[in-house]
Amino acid sequence: MKKNIIKTLPLVLIFIAVLFSNSMGTTKHEIERRTNPELNIIKEGWKGNILIDGKFQNDTISQKMPVSNVFKWTFSSNPQRKEKRNDTFKLQTYDFNPSEMSENSIVWLGHASFLININGTRIITDPSFFNLFTNKRKVEMPCPPDYLKPIHYMLVSHDHRDHFDKKSLKTLIKNNPEMEALVPLNGSRLFSGKEMQQIKIEEFGWYQEYYLPNDIRIVFLPAKHWGRRGTNDTNKTLWGTFVIIADNIKIFFGGDTAYDNLIFKEIRNLLGDIDICILPIGAYSPQWFMSSAHINPEESVQIFLDLGGKCLIPMHYGTYDLSDEPPSEPIEKLQKYGIIKNINNKIKILNPGEVLLFNTDIRK
Repeated sequence: MKKNIIKTLPLVLIFIAVLFSNSMGTTKHEIERRTNPELNIIKEGWKGNILIDGKFQNDTISQKMPVSNVFKWTFSSNPQRKEKRNDTFKLQTYDFNPSEMSENSIVWLGHASFLININGTRIITDPSFFNLFTNKRKVEMPCPPDYLKPIHYMLVSHDHRDHFDKKSLKTLIKNNPEMEALVPLNGSRLFSGKEMQQIKIEEFGWYQEYYLPNDIRIVFLPAKHWGRRGTNDTNKTLWGTFVIIADNIKIFFGGDTAYDNLIFKEIRNLLGDIDICILPIGAYSPQWFMSSAHINPEESVQIFLDLGGKCLIPMHYGTYDLSDEPPSEPIEKLQKYGIIKNINNKIKILNPGEVLLFNTDIRK
C-alpha cells in the first residue's frame, strides 16, 4: 500500500465528510452572489462570487468529489513509490534576518509563505511555519518565526491548513499586534480565539481591490480550488489569488489553483503583464485526482505565459509531503519545460531564506 493508512486517516475522514455534505439537501438549491460592498470591483459587470446553499463555488455547478476517487487514491499503490523513497532531494535553507531585509525584495520561507518588502511595507503570505497535524516540515525555517517582525499585512489565499496555520498566525499576531489580515470572503471566521480577535481584517471577493499606504494596491482574483478546515465547513470561505501593485512592479501570488484556460489570461487583460509570478509547482500526483485543485510544473509555466510574466518563482514543493511525486520531480520538470518554452532564463529558483531583489534580479 502506497502510504500509511493511519497517517492519512484524518485526510480520508475529511474527504468522506466532504462527500456526504455535498450530497445532502434537496434538489432545489439556493444560489446567491456575494461581494464586499465596501470594496471596488475592477471587472465590469461582475456580480459577485457564486454560493450554492451557502457554499462558495468555482462556477454555477456545485462541486462534488466521487467517493470512489477518494478511496482509489488512498488505498492504491504509488507507481513512483520506490523512486520517491530513494529520492534524497532537500531544499537548502539560508539564514535570514528579517531586521536586515532589503527594500523591494522577496524572501521564501517555505511552501507558500513569502515575506515581501515593497515601498517600505512588509507583507507576508499564507503563513505555515511549523509541523502540521498530519505532515511534518521537510525543511527548516530560515529564521525563528518570532523574528518575523515588523509585518504590516498578511495575505491569505484560502483556508487549507498548509496555507493558514493557526500556530503560525498566533506567532505573527503576538509579535505584530498592528498587522492587518487581507482574506477571502468569510475569512474572518478563521480568526477564532481571544488572542486573534484583535487583528483588523479586510475580506475580498474576486476582482475586488484595496489600497494600502505607500501607494500599494492589492487586487484579489480568481483561483480554481476549494476550501475546508473541519468536518462541516466545506467551501464556507472563498479562495483566490492576489496581485500586489506598487510603482512599476506587479507581483502575482498564486496560492493554490488548478489550471483554467480563461482565468489567467483575463487577469493579464485586466492588469497588464505581471513582473513577478509566484506559482505552485508541487502536489500534483496522481494527476487524475489532483488536477482539479493543483497545477503541475507544465501548467505553472503555462500560467506564467498567460500572465505575460517576466520572472517565475516556484513554490509549494519541498516543504510538506502532500502527494505521490518524488520531492525532486517538480523542480526538474519545471526546468525541463522551461527550456521547451524558452523561459528558463526567467525562472528564479529560491531556497528558503534566499532573497530576490525586484530591481536587479528580474530579467526584463
